[in-house]
Amino acid sequence: MHREGLEAVRKLVLNRPAPYEAISVRPLTPVIGAEIEGVDLSGELSNHQFDEVHRALLEHHVIVFRDQHLSGEDHKRFARRFGSLHVHPLQRMKGGDIERLEIVADAESKYVAGEGWHTDVTCDAEPPMGSLLYIHETPEIGGQHGFGGDTLFANTHLAYEMLSAPMQAMLEGLTAVHDGAIPWVQGYGYAPQGQEFAKNEHPVVVRHPETGRKLLYVNRGFTSHIPQLARFESNALLEILYRVIETQPALSCRVRWTPNTLVFWDNRCTQHQAIWDYFPLNHSGHRVSIVGTRPAA
Repeated sequence: MHREGLEAVRKLVLNRPAPYEAISVRPLTPVIGAEIEGVDLSGELSNHQFDEVHRALLEHHVIVFRDQHLSGEDHKRFARRFGSLHVHPLQRMKGGDIERLEIVADAESKYVAGEGWHTDVTCDAEPPMGSLLYIHETPEIGGQHGFGGDTLFANTHLAYEMLSAPMQAMLEGLTAVHDGAIPWVQGYGYAPQGQEFAKNEHPVVVRHPETGRKLLYVNRGFTSHIPQLARFESNALLEILYRVIETQPALSCRVRWTPNTLVFWDNRCTQHQAIWDYFPLNHSGHRVSIVGTRPAA
């Protein structure tokens, strides 16, 4: 890691937050991720609890709640405290409860959702501000649960801050096209007839709408190209930026799933990757996402 990257990590580690009063927060790493205790999401949170959960999300970007026993309505009620619920294009095609996306992998699966690094649905004009994945079944290996199917999360604030000053300056003013067809056509080999996918252009560097902190806003899952550059320049630059996220362990955490765990990530400043290392065993749950705002430079 170069000097700028080390300095970015050092600033985060030294900037210790004030203590929490209504919840317990245990960081997973110094720069991303925390486990939250003292909260039962099946009931209504007090305003003080909610404010501190919201603060924990902004400070840690990924928050983990274990041993939660949630109905579908519990899951959606908690998410709605942060905003209106997003409807995923896949769930709209499936029907049923359009606000709650089923996530399932088993012996019949040809692929799993989120297997490559990405940020959720950045092809939308207003991508989700956050997603809440509730897993109730995890792979059973060696007679016990909790092994396999982990999810990696990366801090895209830190990804931007790890770049050199000349690289940061070059990225300012550039935009990138985010195309909803990419995961289907390129990732899953699926070319639906007559299906239209969202496609939108967002700045390469945006500011978090609540904290104002800059972050890198391109991802391998949805970004197709930077229109201000020649195609070969765009491909080369995007590959550099993707590899910052994918090859720098200092900006990531790994969440191990156990049954009845809910993970809430700030979709505005993170990327994630689901690890499919448990075939042919089962892994299942549901995801709810929250409508966000248009990313702004």
